[in-house]
Amino acid sequence: MADPYARKLVNRDFYHSKADIKAKVIVVLGGTLENRELHLIQPISRVFSSGTIIELIGTDEIAASPGAIVNAIAYIGFVELLTGGVLLAGDLVICNGKTIGTIAGYDDTHMPNHQNTILAMEKRISGIELGMKIGDEIIIKGFTK
Repeated sequence: MADPYARKLVNRDFYHSKADIKAKVIVVLGGTLENRELHLIQPISRVFSSGTIIELIGTDEIAASPGAIVNAIAYIGFVELLTGGVLLAGDLVICNGKTIGTIAGYDDTHMPNHQNTILAMEKRISGIELGMKIGDEIIIKGFTK
């Protein structure tokens, strides 16, 4: 097997610095499920162009990480990426200045239509419960070591 992600050869340590990705909320979602069965893919990163739309889904399952199956979810919303860049498992996701979670991984169920991006949250709450509104600013935080 040549896939470096499946072989656990690649991790966040390979990334020295990464730019913020700016986005805006275009759909606010509500509701939770206990049995969603999202299959998070092995890769820890995804690359997107500006204008790409992704779906944010929250979970409070401790084991949520690349390669895991996630069942307990809350629907947060769809966001349009205003700047292209790399999303990386572990990145902070900030809405209107408040951290709402960290990227746990990605599910390809709806690809190529859109990428499900799963957020690890302390408590899984929907976009409605977060008080999100259309046009709210989302920052997926970059870093420099």
